[in-house]
Amino acid sequence: MSRDRDEAKIRVIALESLNERQQLLTVDAVAVARQQRPDVLLMDVRMPVLDGIDATRRIAGEEATRAVRVIVLTTFDLDDYVYRALRAGASGFLLKDTSPEQLLAAIRVVADGGALLDPQVTRRLIAEFAARPTPTTPTRRIAELLTAREIEVLGLVGHGLTNTEIAERLVISIFTAKTHVSRILTKLGLRDRSQLVIAAYEYGLVVPGSNPS
Repeated sequence: MSRDRDEAKIRVIALESLNERQQLLTVDAVAVARQQRPDVLLMDVRMPVLDGIDATRRIAGEEATRAVRVIVLTTFDLDDYVYRALRAGASGFLLKDTSPEQLLAAIRVVADGGALLDPQVTRRLIAEFAARPTPTTPTRRIAELLTAREIEVLGLVGHGLTNTEIAERLVISIFTAKTHVSRILTKLGLRDRSQLVIAAYEYGLVVPGSNPS
């Protein structure tokens, strides 16, 4: 459906694996993204020929389709794909039993530049990092790339705080908080908040189970 963003309407394309006919190949998903340029693309992680994660990586990596936001859909038993999907550039990761209302809410969040993970998926993502050794201080590379304030903001994003909550915690304006987030995305070469969360964990800014200080 093609609609005007000014009227709070979003253009969405859903791509799913067809069990009976298997007509829609993941290779076509990339072509559809190039041709249609949807605001949000719903991607089935299980696609024939090339899986949805590789298709997401291609869409996120091409200049022509970088603005397309991908929400990956999967069944409960595929939680091992979460980390790969986010690293590939997905802006959201939802289970297929998500209610229509939750799906619509997720589409709106992602279309507006946010990130969204199903709560069960989030728990598994945290568990994945909990099983890994985590540095107690930020790595030298992140300190070279970001200012001290930006590192602080990245850590808060990693803890799941919104721009409004970050602004309140740091006693800054919401505009300043948004500016910090935007600059961090640019400096780290990332697409959205989903990847910022991953980066915060990878750089040791967030320890699973901890609260923002």
